[in-house]
Amino acid sequence: MTATVDEPQQNTLSHRQILVILSGLMLGMFLAALDQTIMSSAMKTIADQLHGQTIQAWATTAYLITATISTPLYGKLSDILGRKPMYLTAIAIFLLGSVLSGIAGSMYELAAYRAVQGLGAGGLMSLALAIIADITSPRERSRYQGYFMAVWGLSSVAGPVVGGFFAGIDSFAGFDGWRWVFLINVPIALIALFVVARNLNVPHKRVPQRVDYFGAIALTVGLVPLLIVAEQGREWGWASPAALASYALGVLGLVAFVLIERRMGDAALLPLRLFRRPVFSVANLVNFIMGMGMFGAMMSLPLYLQIVKGATPTQSGLMTLPLTAGIIVSAMGSGRAIAKTGRYRKYPIIGLGLTAASLIAFSFIGVDTPLWVTMAIMVAIGLGLGLCMQTLILAIQNDVPVRDMGVATSAGTFFRSIGGTVGTAAFLSILFGVVGGRIEAAMSAAATDQAFLAALARDPGFTPGAIDLNNTAFLNGLDPALARPVLVGFADALSTVFLVGGLVMVVAFAAVWFLKEVPLAEKSGIDRAADEDARFAAMH
Repeated sequence: MTATVDEPQQNTLSHRQILVILSGLMLGMFLAALDQTIMSSAMKTIADQLHGQTIQAWATTAYLITATISTPLYGKLSDILGRKPMYLTAIAIFLLGSVLSGIAGSMYELAAYRAVQGLGAGGLMSLALAIIADITSPRERSRYQGYFMAVWGLSSVAGPVVGGFFAGIDSFAGFDGWRWVFLINVPIALIALFVVARNLNVPHKRVPQRVDYFGAIALTVGLVPLLIVAEQGREWGWASPAALASYALGVLGLVAFVLIERRMGDAALLPLRLFRRPVFSVANLVNFIMGMGMFGAMMSLPLYLQIVKGATPTQSGLMTLPLTAGIIVSAMGSGRAIAKTGRYRKYPIIGLGLTAASLIAFSFIGVDTPLWVTMAIMVAIGLGLGLCMQTLILAIQNDVPVRDMGVATSAGTFFRSIGGTVGTAAFLSILFGVVGGRIEAAMSAAATDQAFLAALARDPGFTPGAIDLNNTAFLNGLDPALARPVLVGFADALSTVFLVGGLVMVVAFAAVWFLKEVPLAEKSGIDRAADEDARFAAMH
């Protein structure tokens, strides 16, 4: 029977078809998420091998910059050209960057090739969420997005473990062990390419619209200096000439971006009309603030486990399993509840409240805090994050027109990423700004401790006032009595960081109360687009 205007053709996929497509999307998301964590435990070895220890930060910064900048561009191009070609492009670029990174001969080469990787990674996460929005209705989508959270959680644990393993072996299959940190992406990317190319066959109506290249250039000019100073500012000095020049160039670029977006209208890279939608604006504000608190504080957790508790990078990755378990359980549970009830607003409220309380609880941990207490708080943080991360994306997708699905989804990822970058830079600055004074205070307090004085007499080469905080490896062979004041100082400094993270989350918790609950649509993005086409045909 031919579909009529009153009864538009529905393109609903079966559960099995959705799962097949989902498998390819999850592989792509796993690639991007894994690459953010796998470097943490391998970077020191890589920098030693490439003789670039002092410039190693650029390998991370280059990836971060290109991934962040390309995210909104992928979203806009996918709305114009279709999700499938852009997602295949993202995987292919990421694959190329992985191969090049695996054969890099210097740290500068690695930084350049990591930038290529980032260009691909910018589309992997945001487009996966946009594609699942095309093929599922908002009400049932929450169930499937729980799988994405599981992948994200798995990568956060697997990354340091896999990176530590490859960094710890001399060679494997004819290549240096550390090179497999990148080359392991190759088979995963090839499988993802095959699955997506074969199974992601959903209709797309090409949008005859200009590409906002000038907006993309202005956004690049605005964000690159700010991202660079966020990563390098602690080393340069936040008021140094280089930092001040970066601030000025960044502000000029962002002002130009807003003016260009206003002029481009609907063709804008990030249409300003979307910010007139209260749900879109509030959800992205919360995404930004949550990104600051989440990434900034979670960056501190491995430092606590490795420095204060003496865990290796691999061990600290495994110790975060409770956090991952909490994310998976709450994401899956809330997804099923949302699918059943159609209500979602309460979950980010509960989640952000729980996360804020958990981070504040972390501010009370110290050197002697039992590990089970730390892990219990990790579970609570994971439960909180699992309740709000994908729910905010769902709220954005449910509120915007179908034609803006790609750019709106990428905006959610974009603002959370920017917030994470700002938070990480700010929290590292707080940590290293106060840790020296905290260690000095702990050393002064230990000066009356007989065990400390006896250990100091046995090790006359140890100078409390000449501790190099850039390399904490000296703690491994240090007498426990001498090491304790250093550990106490680090624990106290990290407590301050966790407290600030908790307060940032309190701000996000306050903001999320302004999020309006729009009833979840019962149709997928494809079906909503068909309805809009039918209504347009009826009017003309």
